[in-house]
Amino acid sequence: MDTSVQIFEEWLVRFGSFLPNLIVSLLVFVLSLVAAGLLSRVVRRAMHHREADPELTLLMGHITRWSIVILGIVVSLQQINFDVTAFLTGLGILGFTVGFAIQDVSKNFVAGTLLLLQQPFDIGDAIKIGEFSGSVITIDLRATELRTFDGKSVLIPNADVFTSPIVNYSRANTRRVELTVGVSYDSDLEFVRKMATDTIIGVPGILQEPPINVTFDNLGPSSVDFTVYYWIDTGQTNVLDAKSAGITSIKAAFEKAEIEMPYPTQVVHLQQ
Repeated sequence: MDTSVQIFEEWLVRFGSFLPNLIVSLLVFVLSLVAAGLLSRVVRRAMHHREADPELTLLMGHITRWSIVILGIVVSLQQINFDVTAFLTGLGILGFTVGFAIQDVSKNFVAGTLLLLQQPFDIGDAIKIGEFSGSVITIDLRATELRTFDGKSVLIPNADVFTSPIVNYSRANTRRVELTVGVSYDSDLEFVRKMATDTIIGVPGILQEPPINVTFDNLGPSSVDFTVYYWIDTGQTNVLDAKSAGITSIKAAFEKAEIEMPYPTQVVHLQQ
């Protein structure tokens, strides 16, 4: 009986000496939760006022919250003399093992985070990633979704997006249009050049600078081929519409000027 009382008294003494540290530890943890919530909201509001991307705003809010919470846990454990170093070492080994097992998921997560931070494209942008072209529908931490120009939905893992060349058509205020046309060998090429230049000037959204360039670049089987290069303002038109307008305008102008655009022909020699 005396032994039990003695053990209980020793336990009370130890608990009494441990209690202040426990209270401080709990207080630090609670304060870290409060601070995490407050600072997370401050970060989100600040980024919202700067009109940052909504998904990037949410990501930065989560990073702020969990960084403070993890710091609070570490500090609170130190208050009760917990061996944080050994714990973090063991946690690191476990994290390495789990990370190796789910390395593809980890790559996509890290790549998604970097894409949201760097913002090489926004939702709604017309882009090309590898062999896929289309408009950006969603950007999350695992994959980026494109709506191709023919209406298909494509999910591309963020790791592939991050390591692939990205062409963002929407970021350019100007685009160059290339239009190839063929005329007969009997045509006056300088007159053809002048007619093509004067006609393309009327395309909606065309820019005066850089100037229109007409280059004869091929002697085909039945035609002399040339390419018209002209620049457009993407705020007024797009490449498809500008190219379509160029084709219809040149065809109408050449027909009026009696410039022949021959059909492909072949000459067959018969021997007896």
